[in-house]
Amino acid sequence: MKKKRLRTALCIALAAAGLTAFGALAAGGAGSQSDPLVTLSYLTDTFTGQIMDKVDASIAGRDARLLQELGGSAVSGAASAYTAVTLGAGQTLYGEAGCEVLLRSGAASCGASAEPGLVDTTAGGGIAGGASLQANHLYLMTDSRTVTASEGAVLLVRGVYTIA
Repeated sequence: MKKKRLRTALCIALAAAGLTAFGALAAGGAGSQSDPLVTLSYLTDTFTGQIMDKVDASIAGRDARLLQELGGSAVSGAASAYTAVTLGAGQTLYGEAGCEVLLRSGAASCGASAEPGLVDTTAGGGIAGGASLQANHLYLMTDSRTVTASEGAVLLVRGVYTIA
């Protein structure tokens, strides 16, 4: 008889412990408003896009503030294909490493202080800072470099650049 009571008491205790644990999980566990579940598809499809939009907006705002501090109006871009860019006299194109520039018309010069200023891929050499660009030659920027128009100039540009 004692064994039967002991078994019954043990079964009741285990059932109470199980119901208590289940109740605690259901009351405030994962999946509730305070602790929602996050799926991989949400992270890759929705959340990553939102973060990238915020980062892009932050970078654009920072670039605009920097250019405003420099005292110029600016146009910037990152072209995977060649883009026609028109520079007025005295305007400067700031290009990042890997940016390609081809002078179509007008006159422009390399504004780099380091050697080589630009790599002339057409002639197979480099040009120094202050040297004039030749029409229809393709130039490659090996680091952050500038091209300044001495008169109106039309350039074909591919890569990351800013005009000020």
